Amino acid sequence: MSSRPVLSHLIPTMIGLAMLAVPLSAHLSAQDFSASTIVAPGAQLEKLSGEFSFTEGPAADAKGNIFFTDQPNDRIMVWTVDGKLETFMKPAGRSNGLCFDGEGKLIACADEKNEMWSIDVKTKKVTPLFSTYEGKLLNAPNDVWVHPDGALYFSDPFYKRDWWKRGPSEQSVQGVYRVAKGSDKPVRVIEDLQQPNGIIGSPDGKLLYVTDIKGKKTYRYDIAADGSLSGKKLHCEMGSDGMTLDDQGNLYLTNKGVTVFDPSGKQIQHIEVPEGWTANICFGGADKKLLFITASKGIYGLKMKVGGVGSQ
Repeated sequence: MSSRPVLSHLIPTMIGLAMLAVPLSAHLSAQDFSASTIVAPGAQLEKLSGEFSFTEGPAADAKGNIFFTDQPNDRIMVWTVDGKLETFMKPAGRSNGLCFDGEGKLIACADEKNEMWSIDVKTKKVTPLFSTYEGKLLNAPNDVWVHPDGALYFSDPFYKRDWWKRGPSEQSVQGVYRVAKGSDKPVRVIEDLQQPNGIIGSPDGKLLYVTDIKGKKTYRYDIAADGSLSGKKLHCEMGSDGMTLDDQGNLYLTNKGVTVFDPSGKQIQHIEVPEGWTANICFGGADKKLLFITASKGIYGLKMKVGGVGSQ
C-alpha cells in the first residue's frame, strides 16, 4: 500500500500557494445534534478528505479500517483506524460497492466487466466470482451484502458507464440476486423493483433491506433458512443510494445527506452533508462508532453513540 497522513492544516510557507491553513472540518457549518439519541455528545460532521472524483462503497475490516472506492479514478482506498489515507488497489476493476466476508476477503462489485470479485486483502489477488445470470451478462452488480452463512445478496441496476464496451442490458429486469457460498450461479430473488440499489441485512441474517432508488421507497424482507425472501414490507417512503444499520437496528439511507429511520420505519435523524450527492455509508474505526460517509468528491466522519454491526 502507498500510505500518507491526511494533513489537517498547511504550514505557513504554503499559504500563498494553497487554500486556507485551517482544519477541513472548520469549513463545515455546525449542526444541532443536542437532542440526538444516536450522535455522540458534542460531535460534529468532519470532512476527512476531498481529493476524489466520486466516492462510493465503504466497508470496514475486522480492525475498523474502512475501504472505499473512487470509481472514476479506478481505485480502492483505505481510511485507517489511525486516520491515514492509503491507496489499496489501482486499477480496481472500476469497483463500486464493497463488503467483507467472514473469511476477511473483500467482495467487490467490479463494474468494468460487470463482475463480482473476491479480493485477498493480504496478497491483493483477485478472484472473479461470476458475471452472468442464466447465460446473459448481468447489468452491473452495484451493492453487495454478505449473509452470516456466506451467501451474497447483491443489487443489479443498469447504469450506462462511459468505460463499457458492452451493448445494452441483456437482463429483462433490474433485479436482486442471491449466490450461495461456493456457488457461481446467481439466483434472482427480487424482480419487481424499478431500480434496486443499496442493500443491507441484519446481523442475525433474518432481515434484508433493499432500496428502490427510482421508486423512492425502501423495503424490508424476511430471509428464510434456504435464503429465499418473503414478507415484503414497505419500511420507508424514501429511496437511497447506499445503506447501513447500527446496533440498535436503525437504518441509514443516503441521497441528499443521511436520513436515519428506527426499526419501525420512523425518521429519527437527518445529517446534512455539504456535497451534491451522498452516495454511501458505513460504520468503522477501532470502536466501530465512526459513521463514515462517502459523498461526491469527499469523505466525511461523525462520531456516534451507537455502533456498527457488520463490515458495512
